[in-house]
Formats: sequence, structure tokens, C-alpha cells
Amino acid sequence: QVQLVESGGGLVLAGGSLRLSCVASGRTLSTRAMGWFRQAPGKEREFVAAINPWSGFSTHYADSVKGRFTISRDSAKNTVYLQLNSLKPEDTAAYYCAADRGELRTIDPGAFVYWGQGTQVTVSS
Repeated sequence: QVQLVESGGGLVLAGGSLRLSCVASGRTLSTRAMGWFRQAPGKEREFVAAINPWSGFSTHYADSVKGRFTISRDSAKNTVYLQLNSLKPEDTAAYYCAADRGELRTIDPGAFVYWGQGTQVTVSS
């Protein structure tokens, strides 16, 4: 089992920044791709970013966040981060960390096997 706990969400003005963290306990994350997803009220959960456990820690981003968000991981701390810059009101959502079975194959949320409880990000205009 893997337990994931997110933190770092909050209320921020448009144009501001936040750094989300996802700490894992239980099994190591070193062999798993990690992803961030978000879900706004009344909308489906959507992919935000993902990072592979190897392949040079290759990363993938949703078009809507490219150039603004950065995903990274610290294997020694079993932690994944999401740096959110130039935030927009449309970025408002609950943000979830998730762990894949292994290397990233798809950004479909259904492929990720472990999920955190989420952290709320609210961007005011």
C-alpha cells in the first residue's frame, strides 16, 4: 500500500504562485510514475502533470498549464512537488496527487492506483 498526503494549497491572487507537495508513506515511489490531477466543482477530474521514475525523470503537462506549472520529485524524500506559477482563476480546483503502477503509459486517471485526499487551490481575480 501507498499513502499519499498533499499539502500546500490555499487562496492566492491571480498571477501568484503556490507549491504543492505530495509525501508518500508505505512503499517507495521510486519505481512509479507520479501525477497531479485537478477537479473543479461540477467538472471531471483532469490531468495536470506527470513525471516518470526514470527515463531522465521525463515530464508531461496538460496544454493549459505548460510553461506555468512544473512537476518535480525528490526520491530520497519520497515526495513529489508541483510548482504553480502565473495562476489564473480557472486554475481553481482541488488538486490530487496520484501514483501509477510503474512507468507512465497513459494520463487517464483510471490508470493511477493510489490517490491522495486532495488540497484546495483557489485563485481570485
